[in-house]
Amino acid sequence: MKLISSMGALTLLAALSSAQTLYSNDFDTDTTSNWNFFTNVTGDTAAQGDQGNAADFFFDYSTVGISAAPGSSTTRGLRLQANIIGTPNPTGTALYGASVSPLGLTLNGDYRLKFHAWQNYHGPLGAGGSGSTHVTMAGIGVSGTTIQVPGSAVNGTAFGMTGDGGSTVDYRVYNGSASVAATSTGFYASGTAAGSNNSNNAYWTALYGGASAPAAQLALFPGQTGATSAGAAGFAWRSWEILKVGNTVTWFVDGNLHGTVTGAALPGNNIFFAQTDINAGSSTDNNSIALQFGLIDNVQVEAVPEPATMTVLGLAALAALKRRKK
Repeated sequence: MKLISSMGALTLLAALSSAQTLYSNDFDTDTTSNWNFFTNVTGDTAAQGDQGNAADFFFDYSTVGISAAPGSSTTRGLRLQANIIGTPNPTGTALYGASVSPLGLTLNGDYRLKFHAWQNYHGPLGAGGSGSTHVTMAGIGVSGTTIQVPGSAVNGTAFGMTGDGGSTVDYRVYNGSASVAATSTGFYASGTAAGSNNSNNAYWTALYGGASAPAAQLALFPGQTGATSAGAAGFAWRSWEILKVGNTVTWFVDGNLHGTVTGAALPGNNIFFAQTDINAGSSTDNNSIALQFGLIDNVQVEAVPEPATMTVLGLAALAALKRRKK
């Protein structure tokens, strides 16, 4: 029996290992009716300005001076807001926010969730303005029918980070708990030392900082001066990936490892995005309602081939390459 040609083996490997898209949403059309909105404020809806948290699934972010996300043909995306100015904090505590999940999404097997995220806050940049420290989050392994906000509940495995680096815990991992995982768990790429998930850690300062507000945003809001602090991830489109293989979940941003959770909590088959405020009170900055948010765009979930399949295909490709060398 002849071995398959090297080119044929590589073509087969590429074709079979190419990811099958399980879900996608670029928010270029209004898909509000296809999402669940959850909030920890009684009577709150997704509309901006009613009770404190908001989700806009068809937001034109060019209206605040932000250019299209990489690969996007429009400037429409999902805008998430928490603790909007002038609305009462119902508990007087932090961790006030909302989450959203696609209706009826059921994911099985191994997969990767990919999307672009932009974290905006009211300036001046660097330390940020009044109450500017919010967390943008994403997670997997949830039912999609309940809220996923720290302080309320996080049932699956989730990751989040602040935009301004203004927390003592700027990079966050959650594993089946509404409380952030300790660095001692080994979940963080920055190490196990206390405080290593703070933006001032060398791991994060090597990746983030020095970003300015877009010129178009600065023209609209002259207070958006300065640049992000070292280690702060705001004011840039970031490419997130959450990879599930078995019950190990890995978090990458811009291709850089941020966290790995072994023994991941995955009781459900859906995903979520969330925005939460770490502050007990609302911002006093009148511009925060326009400038304080997390953006999500180009959401895609892809199937990951089973390891056995990848092994067989890899061996076939290797054998073909060896034959070619002979």
